[in-house]
Amino acid sequence: MNDVVSVSNAYRLIWALKHVEERFEGALEPLGLSLAKFGALANLVEAGEALPLRTLADRCACVRSNMTQLVDRLEAEKLVVRADDPHDRRSVRAALTSEGRARHAEGLKVIRSVERELFSKLSSKRAEELMESLRVLAGGP
Repeated sequence: MNDVVSVSNAYRLIWALKHVEERFEGALEPLGLSLAKFGALANLVEAGEALPLRTLADRCACVRSNMTQLVDRLEAEKLVVRADDPHDRRSVRAALTSEGRARHAEGLKVIRSVERELFSKLSSKRAEELMESLRVLAGGP
């Protein structure tokens, strides 16, 4: 592949991903959510229990200081509460509130709606190929 094509492909990939991200962010905004907030709530819902902030940071693929700030915002909005970790006095856990669970459910409906809209432009075969390609590009198994 020559340099002009690879730069062009890189630009197109970044532009497309940014456009998709903006679609999701815009759809979540009326709920007072961002992708980062939704991701944290989704990880807590999936875990089914309070998580140490370091574990939540790992699952959200962000650094702990960013997770602390994100949990600060979620806590201010009464979507999570901090709780002491019974197994480690130095650790703090984030736990969903009922409002956090409800906001996640609303956000999930919005996410699924945007997904349907985006994927409606592709045949099911092309959608599967896209997801497989993204998995490979992200370094997945």
